[in-house]
Formats: sequence, structure tokens, C-alpha cells
Amino acid sequence: MLNVVPGEVTLEQLERIWREEAAVALDQSAMVRIEASAARVAAVAGGDEAIYGINTGFGKLASVRIAPEDTEALQRNLVLSHCAGVGEDTPLKIKRLMMVLKLISLGRGASGIRSETVVLLQAMLDRRVHPIVPAQGSVGASGDLAPLAHMAAVMMGEGEAEFEGEIVSGTVALAKAGLTPVVLSPKEGLALINGTQFSTAYALAGLFQAWHAARTSLISCSLSIDAAMASTVPLIAEIHDLRGQHGQIFAASAMRALLEGSEIREAHREDDTRVQDPYCMRCHPQVVGAAMDMLGYAATTLQREANAATDNPLVLATENRIVSGGNFHAEPVAFAADMVALAMAEIGAIAQRRIALLVDPTLSFDLPAFLAENPGLNSGLMIAEVTSAALMSENKHLANPCSTDSTPTSANQEDHVSMAAHGARRLGRMADNLLRILGIEIFSAAEGIRFRAPLQTSPALSKVASRFFDEIAPLHQDRFLSSDLEAASRLASSSELLAATNLQGLNIQEFLDA
Repeated sequence: MLNVVPGEVTLEQLERIWREEAAVALDQSAMVRIEASAARVAAVAGGDEAIYGINTGFGKLASVRIAPEDTEALQRNLVLSHCAGVGEDTPLKIKRLMMVLKLISLGRGASGIRSETVVLLQAMLDRRVHPIVPAQGSVGASGDLAPLAHMAAVMMGEGEAEFEGEIVSGTVALAKAGLTPVVLSPKEGLALINGTQFSTAYALAGLFQAWHAARTSLISCSLSIDAAMASTVPLIAEIHDLRGQHGQIFAASAMRALLEGSEIREAHREDDTRVQDPYCMRCHPQVVGAAMDMLGYAATTLQREANAATDNPLVLATENRIVSGGNFHAEPVAFAADMVALAMAEIGAIAQRRIALLVDPTLSFDLPAFLAENPGLNSGLMIAEVTSAALMSENKHLANPCSTDSTPTSANQEDHVSMAAHGARRLGRMADNLLRILGIEIFSAAEGIRFRAPLQTSPALSKVASRFFDEIAPLHQDRFLSSDLEAASRLASSSELLAATNLQGLNIQEFLDA
């Protein structure tokens, strides 16, 4: 059970919640703040002062006053009217992370929500009552209104939820889990649906996948360097220290360690007629290092967002005020998602060029054409390289920024929106593409190293190649390749190759702190 302290939740905790579906408990210190802000809302709900979202309508209807006896109906109507999402259900891991992020945000004590409503949300997580949340419908304006409304609807006993493998109504799901629906008090519906937790959950998942892929690319590139008998001189520390870029220095250091002790490298250290290798071999630390630095910036932004109060209005307890603002605007998340997308596209682009080099006998330093044992009769990895090019191109298109694509909504009340939701949602597809590219590169490089026998690669990379060939047989002759490529992708996606090296334990926070 992870104890989460609003305002202090770490990236490591967030990754565990996403990867492991870890159970969480909101730190009890949050309840004091939650109850104080709820009391403030209750005090003003029946008063004469117009307070947005408590005794007024919403958005363009903010000028419409609501009678005290209608404030509960106002919250219920708000949630139901915003359940307008469409498309496929949000993946379970992301949905649970979204719910935890909402808990954390409410725990800041600025949302005016009662403790019993927060307890219900935590109990749904504990008992695995998972709302059905259509993935399309948010523009990241007043936060992720439609997706979060589908979550809130189940808390009221409406909508649909998955419980014990069955999709049932919200009422039935809560009843089967031994839970009771909540009747939302003033401000509670707005507190639940206003915020960036849907976009942030998707963006964090993309960040964690991208960080995994960046580390895996250090392995795949190191394998390719040995397979092509490329020079390791561009990895020497002095080069990278002179530039001073953190990610670049880290990447070069990791690759030096991976290649340490390679017989292949020693065999061509002298009398190699080549002066310089192509950029895809020579400049990986510069490219993946820059990507890592950008992922680090995105990680810092998303960690802040995960700990933030992002609904509206906010209860400023120390000033005893309820004020309207714009923390729901998801621009920080949109920018972070665009950064993650750019990083993934570039890691894949340079990896694809190494695959193309390894299958080209004019560039691969005497490897057979297309890494086939009998080229001509066999085509080897010819079309695997084409597949990697298709995946690379797809990711280039997906990397186009979403944050610049604003469109007015809600009768021009929300006249600038972030598009954070689909900016973040595309990251999962990009990560799948990238890990397939890296799987193909590892396949190609492992085959290339096999052709260098009896010379051996380094001890660390030998472990990687051995684990690869445990999963995928060497390509002695042409065969049906699709299943092999999917197996290579699964291996690249797992922690096994990182575990065979010194890279498994390095999470993104450790990188930032180094």
C-alpha cells in the first residue's frame, strides 16, 4: 500500500501506480484540509453572494443564480450532462492512475469536497470498481470534463463500471463492492470533473514508456556499433564533457560501459581505413541525450501537475476565500506531451537509420546483404527494415504538436484550449511503434554480431544477445517473420534487457538528480 501525500507524490510512486496498479492510501493529514474547505463551501452555498459553480450555472451560464434548494440537483445535472465521451474505454492502468491523481488533487484541500466523497473514490480503487471512461471528448479546456464526468457518474450510482470482469451499471457495481453512491453536495460535482487528471495520467504513462525506450536505445545502439564494427572514439568522455549537456554525458557514459571488453572493438582499433562513421552510429549520445533531457523537463512538469489542485473555483483556506481561476487549463500537460512525442520520434528515427545501415552491405563493413546467410536465395531482414521505416514515418506524423491546435468551445467562454488529452493519448501508440523499431534494431544487431564470430562482443552485450536468441532463433534461412518481430518488441518492452545491463535501476528521478 502506497501512502500518498498530496503535494509530495514522487515520480517513482506514480510509475508504480501505473505499472503495478499499486494500492494507495491518501495520507490522513489531507483529511483536515479537505474538511476545512468543505466547511467553507457549505457556509457560502446558501448565502447571497454569487460563487461560481456553487450557486451559479457553469461556463457561459455562470451568470444564472441557483436557488439553495437546487444546489444538489445542480451538481448531479452537471455530471450527467458532461458524460458525453465517445470511443473506446480508457485502458485500466491509465484509468486507475487518473483516479489516484484526482485523489491527490482533492487532497490538497482546495476543492471544497467532503471527506466522505473522497473516501468513496479511494474505496472504488481499493475494491477495483473501475468506471467505463470513453477516451475521446476532452479538449483540455476546463480540464478533462467528459472523461472525469464518467468517473464521477459511477460515484453517484450512474453510468457504467467494470467490476470483477463484468460491465454493469454504476449502481450495481457499487452495490456488489459493498459501497453506497454519494449524493453530491455543492461544488462536489465540479470538483470531480474539473481538472487535468485524465490528460496527466496518459502523459505520465507515455513518459514512463519513453524513458524505458530511451534506455533501451542505449543497448540497441551499442549492439549496432559492434555489429557494424563502428568506432567507439566518439564515446570518449572528454568530447561530451566539453559540451556539458547532461543527457549526452550520461548516454555516452552508459554506452562506454556497455561496450567495455568487446573483442570486436579491439579487432578493428588499428588499421581501420574508415575515418568517420555515419551520424546514426556516431551521434547517438547527442540525440538520445537531448531526448532524455527533454523527457526530464516533461517529467518535472508532470510531477508538479500530479500534485496540483487543478479544479475551479478554489478554496483558499488561509484567506477564507473562494476564487475563480484557470488552473484547469492543461497547457503544461499539452506541452509536456508534445515534448515526449518529439523525443520518441527522434529516438526511433535514428534507430531506424542504424537498421538501414546494418542491412546495406555498402555501409555495414562486410556484413552480408540484408543480414541473410545466403543473400539472393534468402531476403533476410530486408522487409523488417521496411517495417521499421513505416513505423518511424508514422511516429513522425504523430509527433506533430497538438498544443498549437486550439479551437473555441462552450459558446466562446472557453476560447483557447490545450488539446492535452489527445496530445497525451497518442503517446501510447507512439511508444508501441518505437519499441517495435528498437526490437527490429536489436534483431538486426544481434544477427550482425553473430556474423562477427569467432570475435565476441562485450560481456554486457553478450548477455543481451544471448537473451535475445533464447527468445528468437537465429535467422539461418527465410521464415515467417511477423511473430519474431512481435517477440522482439515484447522483449524490448520488458525489463529483461535492461536487467542484463547496468541500466535497469535508473529511473527518471535518479537521472534528474544526477
